[in-house]
Amino acid sequence: MDDTEPVQPSLNSTYIPSAVGNHQVSEDEESEDQGPSASLLPKHSSVPLAVRYSPKDSYNLVYIIFFLMGIGSLLPWNFFITAKHYWLYKLSNSTDHSGKEEQHSDLSDYFESYLSISSTVPSVLSLVLNYLLVNRLSPNVRILSSLLVILLVFVLTTVLVKVDVSNGQMEFFIGTLLSVAVVSGASNLFSGSVFGISGHFPMRISQALISGQAMGGTLSAVASIVDLAAANDVTDSALAYFLTADVFILLCIVAYLLLPKLAYSRHYMLAATCGSPGVISEGGAAEGAEKSVSVPPLKPILRKTWVLGLSVFYVFCISIMVFPAVSSGIQSVHKDSSSPWTTTYFVPLTSFLLYNVADFCGRQATAWLQVPGPTSRVLPVLVLCRSVMLPLFMFCNYQPRDHLHTVLFTHDVFPVVFNCLLGLSNGYLGTLPMIYGPKVVPRELAEPTGVVMSFFLTLGLAVGSAFSVLIVHVI
Repeated sequence: MDDTEPVQPSLNSTYIPSAVGNHQVSEDEESEDQGPSASLLPKHSSVPLAVRYSPKDSYNLVYIIFFLMGIGSLLPWNFFITAKHYWLYKLSNSTDHSGKEEQHSDLSDYFESYLSISSTVPSVLSLVLNYLLVNRLSPNVRILSSLLVILLVFVLTTVLVKVDVSNGQMEFFIGTLLSVAVVSGASNLFSGSVFGISGHFPMRISQALISGQAMGGTLSAVASIVDLAAANDVTDSALAYFLTADVFILLCIVAYLLLPKLAYSRHYMLAATCGSPGVISEGGAAEGAEKSVSVPPLKPILRKTWVLGLSVFYVFCISIMVFPAVSSGIQSVHKDSSSPWTTTYFVPLTSFLLYNVADFCGRQATAWLQVPGPTSRVLPVLVLCRSVMLPLFMFCNYQPRDHLHTVLFTHDVFPVVFNCLLGLSNGYLGTLPMIYGPKVVPRELAEPTGVVMSFFLTLGLAVGSAFSVLIVHVI
């Protein structure tokens, strides 16, 4: 490599612009001091022994565990938003326990928009807290405590399924939003911490985590459809639905406890410890002041990742503007036919399942294709092009329409295509900058960079959810 290479890999990087063989390791170490990251690296640092000789991920267990934790990080949110029939039943004056007839009320019509706000605003605060605590509390404390909080709230939600709240719908509405806020805060503390840890591993592990997040949405959508088909009572369906989430959260706790026992994960965590800040000073000598630093430096992280961070922000901002607040309100143009496809299953299939499957495919594609690169100007241009999704969804058959009465896309195939495009672009363009971020900074900044990238993602969700309320009211 030479000094003209647009991106030099950091010590923890698996993103290498050109093919580099094992015999070039020593050359990489020498060129590291001359790359863009040189000013951030300890001058006397070298690649730790653990990085040069890595064990094999036996049976892909570490990959599978991070994939499971990716599922668990967004599973609570996905289970809340896909239980649409259950929330409509609970927040309306309906006496139809089958959930087949959609009932509306002032609370239920804008429930998804308020759900988005109540989940994303505390998420931003929790990620700020996560950044401040990244060097003060161990990942074990942050991850296990957040999973326990999520489990407790979901158990409470499961218990309330069979409780009659017809005389206290406003109290149930407020309690549900508070539960969503607590779960979202804990989920983002969990996902930010796990993504920070994944920054110490090769890029395939970060990709597994992000693909798992999309699979969480797919599983929740499938579970919702199966429950609707199998249960005649909407509360029976919701009970089985939320019990599934309870079991999976327990599975995530067990999987994380297993992680330190695997040689592959222990070796990369050892390498992270060798490259952690405060071990060696800029001049090569240990300094007590360096060791006592509790908050990672933000400026060098943003210098390397601000374009990637803004790309993540805008991708998820556009996505949450239309999904699920607008997309789940798009009804079949043939709804009056009373067919199960056009009534019961249209929204779960076209909005939730198709979007999440497409999102998963987009994220999984980054395992084989990573184009454009982290410094390419094409990446932010493609991200900006997703703005066209807003008018496309607004002019579908969204109901009820109070102000914007024009419907341009009067066929059921349009929301199907648009949801697929939204999911694919969200998965691919949202994953690339997320996995690039921790790989373009020095090893000692990999974990806090993962938290910073998660912050950009959640900030995009928070801003987008606020605009989703405005879009719903405009329509």
